[in-house]
Amino acid sequence: MKISVCIATYNGEKYIKEQLDSILVQLDKYDEIIVSDDSSTDSTIEIIKLYNDIRIKIYENQKFKSPIFNFENALKHSNNEYIFLADQDDIWMPNKVEEIKNCLKEYDLIVSDANIINSIGDVLSNSFYQINNSKQGFIHNIIKNSYLGCCMAFNRSILEIALPFPKDIPMHDWWIGLIGELYGKTYFIEDRLIVYRKHDNNVTSSGEKSSNSFYQKIIFRILMIKNILLRSTRRKR
Repeated sequence: MKISVCIATYNGEKYIKEQLDSILVQLDKYDEIIVSDDSSTDSTIEIIKLYNDIRIKIYENQKFKSPIFNFENALKHSNNEYIFLADQDDIWMPNKVEEIKNCLKEYDLIVSDANIINSIGDVLSNSFYQINNSKQGFIHNIIKNSYLGCCMAFNRSILEIALPFPKDIPMHDWWIGLIGELYGKTYFIEDRLIVYRKHDNNVTSSGEKSSNSFYQKIIFRILMIKNILLRSTRRKR
């Protein structure tokens, strides 16, 4: 079961080495890490290149100015059957790849729980699921998104339906999660398989109260439903 780990980077020099160290030790020689970098101005790319590891493939000097389409670029360059999403600033638990690969033999999209820490490593929560009320189900996840990208893995059949990303979706992991709910078998692992680092530069939710207005939340959900319907229509043609 060859895997592709897709990472979208932008000015991630502070934590990228710790994250890559936690990932690479779990990969086989035919696995790959796809890095799409959105024109970092710090030493992110220099740190990654120091690994000199042929499993790491870097696509630099991108100009998306968006984590959504930076991730899409990484996903488009992935080659293997099983895809893991990874943020630049987390830490994978040592059993993450093995446990998720076992689940991917039966399911199409997997989500794991996570410990949450702050920027200096203090524990904020022992369960993302608990503070986010994470559950399966399309309707539940339209109302309250449970899909945190850095905790997700899926097979290529899900990726092929999810790509290309609609231009107006509010977040890529939410979109992929809903695609999984509709077109595949999803599974929520109870084990905490990553340490999710919450800090001011995060681009994904960690379960805290949203700063978006009620109007924005409604618009986001309308956009997701609209794009799901459009994708369904496209697939029927």
